[in-house]
Amino acid sequence: MTEEVTSDKIVEQPIKEEAVQSAETAPEAEKSDKDTKESAQTSVPTESANPVDTESSAPQDVTTEEVMATQGKYADLKPGMTVKVYQKIKETNTKGEEKERIQIFEGIILARKHGQEAGATITVHKDARGIGVEKIFPLNSPFIEKIEVVKEARVRRSKLYFLRNWKKRLREKAVS
Repeated sequence: MTEEVTSDKIVEQPIKEEAVQSAETAPEAEKSDKDTKESAQTSVPTESANPVDTESSAPQDVTTEEVMATQGKYADLKPGMTVKVYQKIKETNTKGEEKERIQIFEGIILARKHGQEAGATITVHKDARGIGVEKIFPLNSPFIEKIEVVKEARVRRSKLYFLRNWKKRLREKAVS
């Protein structure tokens, strides 16, 4: 039994049986640890020796295969392209039913960030009734149905933030 002092009261808690058993077998465990350390130095580590336990880690929605597939799909997106982004949106009505619809956001890509990483994003800008609207879309999001290139402009910058205040049109390139 161990004793803990909490707010002027002594609380007795039983010691777990596992701790008692492990204390009794400690000398044997030390011997086996020495043997495994020596064998580990001579052998090549395998995947089972990985310190990260795959079963206990949280499940991920996006696998690496899906990430590689989507990177190839959107690898050609560049600043200056006018694109239509088809985004899935879930809505709930007054009855509590969930409905899914697709919303199209058409605008010019101002920036692409994080290259070919899983967290790559594009910033799309459009003018809606005289007011500038920008959205940042993660390329590997499951909510993006597809991205369609409408036209492409000839630009010489990687970040086109000056287009927020720009009144002139950009020169267009032929879209293939």
